[in-house]
Amino acid sequence: MRLKDKIALVTGAAGGMGRATAEAFAREGATVVVADILDEDGEKTAAEIRAAGGEAQYRHLDVTDEDAWTAVIGEVTARFGRLDVLVNNAGISGSFDPDPSSTAFYDQLMLVNAKGVFLGIKHAAAAMARTGGGSIVNLSSISASVGQFGIHLGYGASKAAVKAMTRTAAVQYAEQGIRVNAVAPGMLPPMRTSRGSADPAWRAQQIAAVPMRREGEVREVADTILFLASAEASYVTGAEILVDGGYTAV
Repeated sequence: MRLKDKIALVTGAAGGMGRATAEAFAREGATVVVADILDEDGEKTAAEIRAAGGEAQYRHLDVTDEDAWTAVIGEVTARFGRLDVLVNNAGISGSFDPDPSSTAFYDQLMLVNAKGVFLGIKHAAAAMARTGGGSIVNLSSISASVGQFGIHLGYGASKAAVKAMTRTAAVQYAEQGIRVNAVAPGMLPPMRTSRGSADPAWRAQQIAAVPMRREGEVREVADTILFLASAEASYVTGAEILVDGGYTAV
């Protein structure tokens, strides 16, 4: 098993990519802490992982709240003795607000998508350094690298911040045995917070620009995260892997 006996925390794991990642980790032997603000869905995810034979528990975590990060990582390390893997998956869609220049939504995007990742790196790295290292995987987006119609002006900026933080953290924490990488998904099924990007016409137009001529599956992103979290990627840090069907290669 690729993550046998590892302790992993996955944010935004009540559904979508986060849930797929938590399930993949559990299948590969990890004890998974499912973290989210959606308590009912998060508890259900953890229960279903356990029912399938995996090890999982749910913790409420608002990634924008530093005290919450301190509490959750403190609970994890107190119970299990360490934290081996963090997946900073929690985020909000750039099409949640129909106004692409809303200042209030810009602030929300930066708070959740950028500061949430910053806080995760900060507190997880401190815990990992005390026990010899670990792996942090951040969720960026193709929107950090290309312009797109139909999303908020700040969404790409929030994900570009993730991309930049990943590289800086990789350099700063390498000597402590902590690897930090990013995954940048392309066209996937709509997020829970998607609005404009959930429109079938918009999606058809975007998918037409994907060389593989289809949207991706959350499983395909989860498998990439699993690789980066595992010892198979032991010499990979500061990298960003695009899971986009060739969209950004055009």
